Amino acid sequence: MVQQVSEFFEDFGMLGMFIHSFIDAIIFPIPAFFTQVSLSMLTPENALWLATIGYIACLMGTPLGYLIGKKFGEPVLHRFLKKKWVDKTTESFNKNGEAAILIGAFTPIPFKVFTILSGAFHYSLWKLIGYAAIGRAVKFYIVGIAFYLYGQASEEFVTNYLSYIMGGIAIILLGYFYIKRKYHQKRNRNIENKESVVS
Repeated sequence: MVQQVSEFFEDFGMLGMFIHSFIDAIIFPIPAFFTQVSLSMLTPENALWLATIGYIACLMGTPLGYLIGKKFGEPVLHRFLKKKWVDKTTESFNKNGEAAILIGAFTPIPFKVFTILSGAFHYSLWKLIGYAAIGRAVKFYIVGIAFYLYGQASEEFVTNYLSYIMGGIAIILLGYFYIKRKYHQKRNRNIENKESVVS
């Protein structure tokens, strides 16, 4: 199925890359990564253009995925979950949304999951776009640069090893956000202790 989808978009060239990446950010289940790799293998000299087109289309689709989550996500959540659970998850997502979006950009989890959840949990649209811009740029341009520099020889690296590199980046980011969170918690406790001593 993945191959059939890639071949379908591949027939439309750069327009297919744009469409696939655009709907990938909204609701389409198969990531645009596969179309990017297929087209980059056919024309490695256009790999950076393909990365740029996919990147821009992804950012353009992000607000639509967000609006879907905002309009339909919350009612669905309230239908299946208790209000206190939804409220608690919303609060948690708003506190840790940047970590979820950035880390998610380097995992196989489809990007539309984060656009829709951001809308459902009322996360800031501008923060979503900002963090998505960082994470998605890395993902699109690693593939683009690899094919542009090394041509079809990059296929094995991209298909077999890129997921491990992305997973490593995700683990590093997870560690960074964990340390950052602990640091802020410790600092807040110190501030509270000082205020209690003064009072």
